[in-house]
Amino acid sequence: MKQFIALLMGCMPLCLSAQHSLVKLWQTDTVVAIPESVLPDYAKKLLYVSLIDGGGWVADGKGGVATLSFDGKKYDSLWITGLNAPKGLGRFGNHLYAADISEVVVIDIKKGKVEKKIPVAGATGLNDITVDDKGIVYVSDSRTGKVHRIENDMATVYLENQKGVNGLKAIGKDLYLLNSTSLVKADQQKNLSTVAELGFGGDGLEPVGNGDFLVTSWSGYIYYVYADGKKELLLDTHLEKKNTADIGYDSASHILYVPTFNGKSVAAYRLN
Repeated sequence: MKQFIALLMGCMPLCLSAQHSLVKLWQTDTVVAIPESVLPDYAKKLLYVSLIDGGGWVADGKGGVATLSFDGKKYDSLWITGLNAPKGLGRFGNHLYAADISEVVVIDIKKGKVEKKIPVAGATGLNDITVDDKGIVYVSDSRTGKVHRIENDMATVYLENQKGVNGLKAIGKDLYLLNSTSLVKADQQKNLSTVAELGFGGDGLEPVGNGDFLVTSWSGYIYYVYADGKKELLLDTHLEKKNTADIGYDSASHILYVPTFNGKSVAAYRLN
């Protein structure tokens, strides 16, 4: 019995470090023009993919939003064109929102057309977007360290002094965000608390559904971050020069969709 307990105790660090894993399901060819964000549409069984297709912060009109089937086989790069360097995507009802440098582009999904553009005063690096259950839009500006709130097409500053702020996720009355070093929660009164010290600048942020999160670092890392602040490395593609940008996650099927940015592809993984 003592020998069994000793063996179990010796195994614990290894067992704990291998609680989750990613299994690759598919990856597109390198035909996706610098994909930054992926957002699933479950009714249509497709992914919306933001395309920068140029400089990351250049207003050159080359950007757009593509569609990609859930199996990665059907790709339409011309669904929405004429944007600049769109990054984060969010949705409420029939509207798709895209963060595009200094403005938020509102797309009518049924018509497949840009409906309007909402300017964000002082913004120079709009990055990620999330929409709460009331339709209020939150968008991060990684260059100014601010999070803006958009209601009735009017943008106001919601949070400041969040250096390198990127990934956002509205969950209930709380707003979760990734800054240059941490995963942070802002409650309805804007009280900030640190969920996890990451030690790197996070990019994509998706809830698993039990208080845990999937978090990416743009350079090529994907982590499982527990509600208690612990983290577990799931994927490392930095040596392959495949970035891991603003992910999309299907909590029902446990499938993670990863835009590889400079890798010019989208990949799908199952979370085990």
